[in-house]
Amino acid sequence: MILSDYDLANALRHKRIVISPLSKESIRENGIDFRLSNEIARHGTHGKGFVLDPENEENVKHSYSVEHNSKRLVIGANEQVLLSTMEYIELPDDIMGFVELRSTWARHGISLPPTIIDAGFKGTVTLEAINNAPYAIALKPKQRFAHIIFMKTSNRVMNSYSGRYLGQNGIKLPKVLKNKGKGKDR
Repeated sequence: MILSDYDLANALRHKRIVISPLSKESIRENGIDFRLSNEIARHGTHGKGFVLDPENEENVKHSYSVEHNSKRLVIGANEQVLLSTMEYIELPDDIMGFVELRSTWARHGISLPPTIIDAGFKGTVTLEAINNAPYAIALKPKQRFAHIIFMKTSNRVMNSYSGRYLGQNGIKLPKVLKNKGKGKDR
């Protein structure tokens, strides 16, 4: 069941869902708009021959550079970046969220891959944004950018989220994948 604005206001009032800071105008008919923080992470300049190995800690560590306290978040033409929400969120063990891009940004050429906020998650949300337009697009901190649709799970989850991104504050770079053995699925 997708939570309506009535359900969301009630969950926020009773602190079942915690969002801070929360702007009243961000509560929409069937979700909540999240705003951009002042951080942006860009891919490093490795040259055309560079191949990222997601199991190599040094590769992953140096794959992005993070810019803090930006007044403008410019995404170049055909560039993929990481952004963060201003809002910190805490979800209980029976509510999860789907992260969607606000349609105005999609109409300008930006896309967000599907992202799920797991039941039990706490932290800011890192967003993977891609500018598909043939020109750069300037975003500003505090602009409403993403829309979170909340859904009640049929039961409480047995294993609340406890992964690497729990408690993140700002952009958290991708984790290093662990090699589970040759020839096996990862």
